[in-house]
Amino acid sequence: MTRIDFHSNVPDKLLYACRLVRKARGANFQVVVLAQDAPMLNRFDELLWTFSDLDFLPHAQSHEPHAAMTPIILTADDEAELPHRQILVNLSDRTPAAFASFERMFEIVSSEENDRALGRERYRYYKDRGYPLTHFIAEQS
Repeated sequence: MTRIDFHSNVPDKLLYACRLVRKARGANFQVVVLAQDAPMLNRFDELLWTFSDLDFLPHAQSHEPHAAMTPIILTADDEAELPHRQILVNLSDRTPAAFASFERMFEIVSSEENDRALGRERYRYYKDRGYPLTHFIAEQS
């Protein structure tokens, strides 16, 4: 059963997700990042190249030919064919269609009221179905 970790009160979802992906790659996990839409996906793609001067995080968008050989796959389509099933990072406001096929999922929820409300709905959805849940509250800096 998929283990689900909620990270809430996050001031900058994309930057937070970059750090989370870096940590997962440091532990040699393969990661899929689900963005809300194409503009968010493109912003996140760019941020992975620029958020750290010291880290290289090889990644590709799911539609690119070499995506299957890349340890980090980015998508805005939660029904895309994905070769990795270890970690899913959900930056969207929806319950991913294939979340249960992953070993672990991270739900990133911002401090915005609408995002928090949608995050609470997803939390209840997973809890009602018996998924193991953990909740972390991000420190505001």
